[in-house]
Amino acid sequence: MAAGCERLVHPCVAGEPQRRTQRRFIGVTMAAPFLAAGAAVTLSAARLGADMALLAIFATFGTCWFVALLVSSSGSLALPSKLAAGAASIGLACLIALAGGLASPVALLALALPIEAAWVFGTRRAVIGAAVAAAIAIVLQFALAPLLPLAAASPAAWHWLIPIAWGLSLVPRMAHFDLGRDAGHPAETSLEDVIDAVVLRFARTGEVLEASTKAEPLLGLSPDLLAGNGLFDRVHIADRVAYLSALADLREGADLRRLELRLRMPRAATDGHGDQYRPFALDLMRAGDSDTFVALLRANGELAGLRDELAAAREAAAGADVAKGRFLAAVSHELRTPLNAILGFSDMLLHEMFGPFKDERQKEYVGLVRESGQHLLDVVTSILDVSRIEAGTYRVQPEPFRFADAVEMCQSMMRHQAGSKDIALDANLAADLGEINADRRAVQQILINLVSNAVKFTPAGGSVTVDARRVGSRLHFAVSDTGIGIAEHDLASLGKPFMQIQNDYTRRFEGTGLGLSLVKGLVALHEGTMSIESAPGEGTKVSISLPLDGPKQAADEPVVLPMPARTEKRDDSHGTLRKTA
Repeated sequence: MAAGCERLVHPCVAGEPQRRTQRRFIGVTMAAPFLAAGAAVTLSAARLGADMALLAIFATFGTCWFVALLVSSSGSLALPSKLAAGAASIGLACLIALAGGLASPVALLALALPIEAAWVFGTRRAVIGAAVAAAIAIVLQFALAPLLPLAAASPAAWHWLIPIAWGLSLVPRMAHFDLGRDAGHPAETSLEDVIDAVVLRFARTGEVLEASTKAEPLLGLSPDLLAGNGLFDRVHIADRVAYLSALADLREGADLRRLELRLRMPRAATDGHGDQYRPFALDLMRAGDSDTFVALLRANGELAGLRDELAAAREAAAGADVAKGRFLAAVSHELRTPLNAILGFSDMLLHEMFGPFKDERQKEYVGLVRESGQHLLDVVTSILDVSRIEAGTYRVQPEPFRFADAVEMCQSMMRHQAGSKDIALDANLAADLGEINADRRAVQQILINLVSNAVKFTPAGGSVTVDARRVGSRLHFAVSDTGIGIAEHDLASLGKPFMQIQNDYTRRFEGTGLGLSLVKGLVALHEGTMSIESAPGEGTKVSISLPLDGPKQAADEPVVLPMPARTEKRDDSHGTLRKTA
């Protein structure tokens, strides 16, 4: 019987204490008619006739089972418990009156009301209410006795069978009485008492069946106002699609969905001014195997505020980067004009176009001016290129060309610098290299910067090698040297603008640290990859992979490059370190 009553409990009732209460209430209201109707028929048949006996049977079963059905269909005990108490009080008064009044053993059934209330609800409040109903029944039977036809019946010995039958039903239940749960110390702590959130129970259609009492302090609303579509009506219109999608996912079998939404608050909660919508977090989950859903609604104002602050900080940082890029581009552009004039006039003086120098030191000084101006122009050009890449205004213009030609051009430019340090400059190119579709100037700049760095940081007598081969649809090439190498803690700094490795050896060389930064940016614009393998004293190898068909972006489409890129390090058996950009 207990299992059958369990199946009649409404699915929205989730807590075990609440389900136990409703299970017992349904069991009592469905079993009570058998005892009450039997007693009513036995007591009324002789005095009221068969018609009234049948009426008593149907009234008893109909009333009790209607109350049980009401609980099973609604999941609430508020109204059914009051109906049951009233019906029990009237029924008990009729039985006592038919049995002959308080002198009959049937009057002992007055104890049934508080005892059954203790069994079902287990609270002192329910027991007191049932005792009041029993007292009303005793008083009411005095008013009913004169209304009954025929003379008052005399109590009989067989009347003892009725209270004894009820008493026997208590025997298997005696060990399960749990009176006193409402004495300020609940038997089990409810979910609403543990967390600062509104507990909601949804029907499969998305309507709210029940809301916890935390709705009042958190939302400023009575829980009844959230029933049905009350919650949906308060969801911000921009968040309704996500809300309905989460419910749909649960209906299709999902176990949990989390979302953030804004709810419209009552004006009293906002003091009549300010935004009426406040952010909340909603966790939707399935309620076991039932067709109902359970949700936790929590305030999300602090997290939303932090998110807004983070977005504002990111926007400010992005604005600062753009401003920095524009500043560098403007300064670089303004510096190029006088530098070109300095280089032009220096060349004219070096070639003695307007007459020979009277002193050789004059020619030497002009040569120094020419070299310094060229170095400054290279720096300015690098700054301009890096700022354009960071600002997303560097436009790649792919064209087909032979990669071997770019390597040969680079070697011809760097051969004098390498020869002055007695450094061997070699190339190991595969025979099937063919053509690559890329920005010719950018690829040449990559090669020049890598070979220049390799020559700069390689001691006299060393070697610098350019290797290249085709691998599928990509071109892999690398520039390796036998130079000083790079320590592990310095790898993370490579590729950042204006960052140079500082040690006793590198301090002797000039530079701005823009070389690898520019290479990294140009490689990324071509949708390629770059990695660095190095260890102190073992040299450095920079490997690059580019698509043979060129980047997918259109030539006139600006590409915003995030710099510096993420770096990774890896150790192998020889202690070589790798950084992937």
